[in-house]
Amino acid sequence: MSRKSLNLKNYMPLLAEITQILTPEECELLDRHATVHLYKKNGCIYEAGEVPAYLHCLVEGKVKICKEGVGGRTQIVRIIKPVDYFGYRPAFAGEKYATSALAFEPSVIVRIPIGTIMRLLMENARLGLFFIERLATDLGQADARTVNLTQKHIRGRLAEALLLLRDRYGLEEDASTLSIYLSREDLANLSNMTTANAIRTLSAFANEKLLAVDGRKIKLIDVARLEKISRMG
Repeated sequence: MSRKSLNLKNYMPLLAEITQILTPEECELLDRHATVHLYKKNGCIYEAGEVPAYLHCLVEGKVKICKEGVGGRTQIVRIIKPVDYFGYRPAFAGEKYATSALAFEPSVIVRIPIGTIMRLLMENARLGLFFIERLATDLGQADARTVNLTQKHIRGRLAEALLLLRDRYGLEEDASTLSIYLSREDLANLSNMTTANAIRTLSAFANEKLLAVDGRKIKLIDVARLEKISRMG
């Protein structure tokens, strides 16, 4: 990706949810301080323990939010798609990051300094409402995922993860293949299970003709049954 393509002006239209509620002067402030960054596959965007310095907006690519649990086991707690804002909750709470963010694939992110966001929030109540709505939505989704990941059986958790990937990232032109290619470890971390269990359950789904696997490509064949397995847990 060329330097020219990483010019902020090329990505400002994607920030319309924010810019349309800002005044021209506030948009100018945003334009002066926001920057665009390209992250390679598996590139670290921020790490647990860091002090939040930026609000991040994913404009191209895919990002995973991870948290290390007991015994160093990693859990993917959230997946980010364009155009999503992330990495700002700890700043609003006066906390350090409890999670880490990494790129699933080459990704382009607009970074806005927290100081700039705080200044805009003090001047524009509509922007505050925008982020309140986002935080409320994220909290509701997190609550639902917590229950599902702790109460569903392995098959239900894997089915839910596959459907979540479909809903977040969509399908390829064949309208069946997930448009994200995950390692078995990432799939396990998203489903709250060991990699071995993820491999076995994925193989069982393939034998049952629920899906087809070609390397990291996963083609969903019987979505209705996957939805039933996810729903029944």
